[in-house]
Amino acid sequence: MASPQVPSSEMGGTHGSTGDPRSRVWDVVRAYVALTKPRIIELLLVTTVPAMFLAAGGVPNLLLVLATLVGGIFAAGSANVFNCVLDRDIDERMRRTRRRPLPRHTVSWRKAAVFGAVLGVLSLLWFGFLVNWLSALLALAANAFYVLIYTMILKRHTSQNIVWGGIAGCFPPLIGWTSVTASLAWAPLVLFAIVFFWTPPHTWALAMRYREDYAAAEVPMLPVVKPPVAVAWRILIYSVLTVATSMLLWPVAHTGWLYPIVAGVCGVALLVESVQLLRRAKAGLSDALMKPMRLFHWSNSYLALIFVAAAVDPLLR
Repeated sequence: MASPQVPSSEMGGTHGSTGDPRSRVWDVVRAYVALTKPRIIELLLVTTVPAMFLAAGGVPNLLLVLATLVGGIFAAGSANVFNCVLDRDIDERMRRTRRRPLPRHTVSWRKAAVFGAVLGVLSLLWFGFLVNWLSALLALAANAFYVLIYTMILKRHTSQNIVWGGIAGCFPPLIGWTSVTASLAWAPLVLFAIVFFWTPPHTWALAMRYREDYAAAEVPMLPVVKPPVAVAWRILIYSVLTVATSMLLWPVAHTGWLYPIVAGVCGVALLVESVQLLRRAKAGLSDALMKPMRLFHWSNSYLALIFVAAAVDPLLR
């Protein structure tokens, strides 16, 4: 992989910091936090905690929830840091990502790699000793898949990168469930499948908006290699699969009335957004006028709402 030329900041210097030592320290702290991609971690945790409520059939042990959340932050943070290290050449070429810490040389890639490794080891030990070793191994498997399979292989070589690479993001429900039960069952596998089918339309909508960015970085995201109509059709197909799978949780997990109502209403809204995106694509509008970010933002809300419904549902029985 081609790597950007690293100037004197390789030894830990920063660009644009003031002469105040405290300011420089906070610049570096903020840079290390940014490497973990906190907004992505938030989304992963949204799918972890509801699985714990569903597994417990109510409110799980709150100390266990806290331990699982902390372990999840360490694990996801580690994977995201390694992603930043391996993709630093791509991030330098994309307008959307060029202000990340490594393209700006706020932190050296070697120090970032050490930081990622420390977080990874810490997550494994944290899960193993404070939660259980099954959850620890699942977290390790998710990280390995994300870094070794998605980031190093799939992302740069196939337009199906996010379809199969997205498997890494499907592990949090399994980790949440096993943290409570120390075993697997059909219900968390359905949650896994919901995230699996949800990931492509969510990511392709973002890639449609930033298609030129991905093309400049030579990343073969589907919107880069396929016309908008073809991408919109696939987004609609995967949205249908997402909604259908979400309804499957109702009989599998024996949920009450709340979950299927929320999943059904939110599912209809997701399908409406997908159809509207397809219509705008057929009209031959530009990337911006197709408004793919409407679907992107709504898909975030969709996933959060149905997982929250899955968590609240057991409390109403």
